[in-house]
Amino acid sequence: MTHDNTHYSHRTGWLRAAVLGANDGIVSTASLIIGVASAHAAADDILLAGVAGVVAGAMSMAAGEYVSVSSQSDTEKADVALEQYHLDRDIDFELQELTDIYMKRGLQPELAAQVARELMAHDALDAHLRDELGLHERVNAKPVQAAFTSAGMFILGASMPLAATIAAPATTHIIPVVAISSLLSLTALGTFAAYLGKANMLTGAARVAFWGALAMAFTALTGTLFGIIA
Repeated sequence: MTHDNTHYSHRTGWLRAAVLGANDGIVSTASLIIGVASAHAAADDILLAGVAGVVAGAMSMAAGEYVSVSSQSDTEKADVALEQYHLDRDIDFELQELTDIYMKRGLQPELAAQVARELMAHDALDAHLRDELGLHERVNAKPVQAAFTSAGMFILGASMPLAATIAAPATTHIIPVVAISSLLSLTALGTFAAYLGKANMLTGAARVAFWGALAMAFTALTGTLFGIIA
């Protein structure tokens, strides 16, 4: 009997950024196009709004991810420096601190002290970062990776409603064509993301499609109201 010991939590960093980027690309671009179309704009104006939304959205995603993940990275680096400072100042206190952690996890005091001593002899900083702070690598956050992943996936996601806008046979068909194609794209995205994370695919697809439909409905209503006022 084969024992499958494959885990998937290591995917969360890039998978989160990829899903966020693609989802935002589809939802924001489709919503923008539907909102402008609901105000009875010309086909060229609708397409221009969609393209402008893609450029602005991709840059916003890249900047937002880079800044937010950089903040996380700065915090992790500060924790690393602080933990090294504590180790340099009072190694005995840090040894006892690690021993107490292992005792709380169920080890007997003698065994907990032995494990703490041996792990600190091997790599004291790594032992404290992992078992005291939960940092399994020296620096987990990767700002550049998150920025490029989110921006690239945003553009990929946004290309779906843009392509639907171009393919629509007439201006009056843009809203249903974009809405249907975007909901199908969101469903596929949610299913695929859940598959990669080994989660429930039906749940993943449903929640992505629901929030996408809600966003498009609200922007359609907004565009319609502006069209009536104008």
